[in-house]
Amino acid sequence: MRTGILSAALAFLSWGLFPIYFHAIDDVPPLQILAHRMLWSLLFLLIVLVLRRQWAWLSTVRQPRVLGSFIASALLLSINWLIYIWAVNNGHVIEASLGYFINPLVNIMFGYLLLKERLRRTQWMAIGVAALGVAWLTWQAGTVPWIALALAASFGGYGLLRKTAALGALEGLSFETMVLFPLAAGYVIWLTVHGQNAFINTPYDSTRVLLALAGPITAVPLLLFASGARKIPLSVLGLLQYLSPTLQFLLGVWLFHEAFTPDRLVGFALIWTALALFAAEGLLRRPATAQA
Repeated sequence: MRTGILSAALAFLSWGLFPIYFHAIDDVPPLQILAHRMLWSLLFLLIVLVLRRQWAWLSTVRQPRVLGSFIASALLLSINWLIYIWAVNNGHVIEASLGYFINPLVNIMFGYLLLKERLRRTQWMAIGVAALGVAWLTWQAGTVPWIALALAASFGGYGLLRKTAALGALEGLSFETMVLFPLAAGYVIWLTVHGQNAFINTPYDSTRVLLALAGPITAVPLLLFASGARKIPLSVLGLLQYLSPTLQFLLGVWLFHEAFTPDRLVGFALIWTALALFAAEGLLRRPATAQA
C-alpha cells in the first residue's frame, strides 16, 4: 500500500511539474516539441521493452479492432499533448490545470452517455456545479475556456478508449508512439531538410538535452502510475490525481504570475466544490461497496 501510494504520488507530482519542463524549451515550436516527444518516447520505451523482453503483445495488435482503437487513442493523445504544450508556452497554465480538474467529471459524463452507466444524485449535483463554474468563467472572460474543455475532452476520450484496451500501460503507450512515429519522423525530416530542426540548429546544448529527455519524462511517470494503480484502491487513486492539476495551478499563479482575478476564483471555487462532492461521495460509498 505504501509503495503504491508513493509510486502514484510521484507520477502525479511529475505530471504537475510538466509546465516547468515545457517553459524551459519554449523557444521550440509546440508542434516540433510534440514530434520530438513522440520520437524520443518511442526510443526510450523500446529500450524498456528490450530489457524486459516484453514482446508477446505484438500479436494482439494485428487484430483490426485493436489496431483501430489504438489509432484513435494515439490521435487523441497527440491532440492532448499539443494543446497542453501550446497552452503552457503561451501563458495558459492555470486554464490547462482547469482542464485536468474537470477531467474526472468529463469521465463520468462519457460513462453515462457512451457506456450507459447510471449516475447517482450526488454525481449529477457535482456535474451541475461544475457546469455553473464553466458558465461563470465563460461569462466573465467573454469566451469559452476552450483550452480546459479541449484538454478534458481529449484526455477523457483517451481514457475511455484505454479503459477497454487490450494492452497495458507500457505496451499501450509503446504501440501508440509506434502509430504516431511515421508522422513524427516525417515532420522532423522535413524540418531538417529546411534547416528548422531545433535539435540540430539550436545553439544551446541544454535544448538538445531537454528534447532528448522527453522520452523518459513522458514514460517514467506513466510506468509509476501503472505500478501504483495496481496496489491501491481506486478511491485513493482518485484523490491523488488532483495533485497534478493543483501543482500546475500553483505554478501558474506563483511561478509564472498568470492573472488570477477574484472573478476567476469564483469559477474555480465552483469547480473545486464539484470535485469535493465527487470525492466525498466516492469515499462514503466505498465502505458500503466493500461490505456488499
